[in-house]
Amino acid sequence: MSILKVQNVDLSFGGVQALLNVSLEINEADILAIIGPNGAGKTTLINCISGWYHPNSGQILLDGQDITQYPSHRIATLGVARTFQNIALFRNMTVLDNIMSGAHVRMRSNFLSSGIFWGLGQKEEVRFREQAEDLIDFLEIQHIRKAHAGAIPMGLQRRVELGRALALQPKLLLLDEPMAGLNVEEKEDMARFILDVNEERGVPIILIEHDMGVVMDISDQVIVLDQGRKIAEGTPDEVRSNPLVIEAYLGTKGHKT
Repeated sequence: MSILKVQNVDLSFGGVQALLNVSLEINEADILAIIGPNGAGKTTLINCISGWYHPNSGQILLDGQDITQYPSHRIATLGVARTFQNIALFRNMTVLDNIMSGAHVRMRSNFLSSGIFWGLGQKEEVRFREQAEDLIDFLEIQHIRKAHAGAIPMGLQRRVELGRALALQPKLLLLDEPMAGLNVEEKEDMARFILDVNEERGVPIILIEHDMGVVMDISDQVIVLDQGRKIAEGTPDEVRSNPLVIEAYLGTKGHKT
């Protein structure tokens, strides 16, 4: 069954058409990659799904619910979590506290009980800390759990950001270039964690990524955008051999990937 449907979405900024009649669908067990040249509209599409932008027309359905015009915080409460191309951690907070902050939209205690650490607020604090520790073990970052996020290498910061998104306990995870700035070994580790999130934790993932090796290795389906339009979709093998994709990336038909 599909968890998300994007139907005929258009978005423009003034005279610039950022997205034109874009549709996609992701099933509950899949990793869907969105690829395309710089400026193709990939992050813009993710921003529409997560509520940062609102389309001029079209529809976005999450579990059959129309979320097209919902604000980002409401979409987060429905279980859509994301990471960002530019790492957005709280640099002066510890790794543990950064991960725990991802669960704030699930808090049910009020300001008073949270402030005096009493009743429901205390129980939530304990539960969220246990869940954060589980994510720290899952992401193999036990050795930096008390370190400040701004003092650790980028590869580990990417893992912390993934952990913070997972603390939301998402029903859909949006990853915007999670490999950016990583070396080969760090990319291999991140790819492994993404697969484990999908396979072991059962979270469907929409992935934006420029590393085609990673995309082809871990994705179930691939969508290609170019200048705001969807020009191809299918399995990694189907997309790899599509002449429109080759032209979009290389500029000339007939080149080989």
